[in-house]
Amino acid sequence: MSETTTNTLQYRVDGPEDAPVLVLGPSLGTTFHMWDRQIPELSREWRVVRFDLPGHGGAPAEPFTSVAELGDRLLATLDTIGVQRFGYAGCSLGGAVGLDLALRAPHRVASLVLVATSPRFGTADEFRQRGVIVRANGLEPMARSAPEQWFTPFFAGAQPAIVDWAVQMVRTTDPGCYIAACEALAVFDVRAALGSIGVPALVLVGSEDQVTGPAEARTLVAGIADARLAVVPGASHLAPVEQPAAVTDLLTEHFSGIAQEASGSLAVPPPLAPPVPAAEPAPAAPDGEPAEAGRPDPYEKGLGLRREVLGDAHVDQALADDPDGAFQALVTRYAWGEVWSREGLDRRTRSVVTLTALIAGGHREALADHTRAALRNGLSPEELREIVLHAGVYCGFPAAETALRVVHRVVTEETTPPA
Repeated sequence: MSETTTNTLQYRVDGPEDAPVLVLGPSLGTTFHMWDRQIPELSREWRVVRFDLPGHGGAPAEPFTSVAELGDRLLATLDTIGVQRFGYAGCSLGGAVGLDLALRAPHRVASLVLVATSPRFGTADEFRQRGVIVRANGLEPMARSAPEQWFTPFFAGAQPAIVDWAVQMVRTTDPGCYIAACEALAVFDVRAALGSIGVPALVLVGSEDQVTGPAEARTLVAGIADARLAVVPGASHLAPVEQPAAVTDLLTEHFSGIAQEASGSLAVPPPLAPPVPAAEPAPAAPDGEPAEAGRPDPYEKGLGLRREVLGDAHVDQALADDPDGAFQALVTRYAWGEVWSREGLDRRTRSVVTLTALIAGGHREALADHTRAALRNGLSPEELREIVLHAGVYCGFPAAETALRVVHRVVTEETTPPA
């Protein structure tokens, strides 16, 4: 086991010190013990390094803001134990880390296995909604739903001890780190970059996986030049747990190409220097208005931030409802690209200001939209009620009474776990 700092991860090493290295990455809500049933076989031939996500398995609760940051922490961890080049296998979020490393540090990744992985996990709205539910209810809703997400019904019925283990893993995870991981997955999207991955890859998926199933796996295989697909029958999302022998055999076969490499003395080729992009003219605005000379158009920045705060569904509908796009371009460019994107206030504070102004103005529909946004920005239901109470003193009790009904309705809708 390891001692960790804020820029490294909790890990465990099994196998001979002079053997080539395999790194195994876990899924969100699990610990490195999800790979326990692969270790006896893999550690005969490889030095196996497993790591925990922050706040999982007793690891320090140091949230990460992106998959790339998690990848950087993993590389820093491997540096501390002298590992330079390695094979990598990761499940779900762990697989996203593998994709990130294959793109940003291909000189360190010798070979890749992507288990239950996608280049884009669902939608940003889905993961931000999950974060809202956890912030309001804790991890119990996620723990209760884990068995049906991770295992086939047959396995769950036949292995109650493993199901209980899975539930307890989620329950003991730090909620803040879980929410941060959801936020990181909400913005993870490497679909356009898959063609740049040059390491050999095995894409492994359970035939019954309803989270990141065969369709997502085929997207990876189609995008990565040197990739092949393996579908594991009778397995759902946590195939290494549900079908350990089949997964172990596939890992052993795929990584056999690096079995002869000695990890301690392996020369690491230097990374390629990134190409220098050619200068491009500033893009034209969506409504045809040219960008101001010498200054980038804030539209795209504003659109991205608007989607993060209000959600894709809301923004898509707003754009669709604007016949010529001029008004939505104005809102996106100036409200979001100019004001919301300023660094003087954080998003939580901007939500507080926005809600207060909407209460004062009696804008019920916009208040509902920004109540949802405030929950995504980290405000709790209790804090939202305090904002309404405080606004009542300065904006008038009738306005606050109406606002309280709107806020209560939205909070109930957004924080009630799925049945």
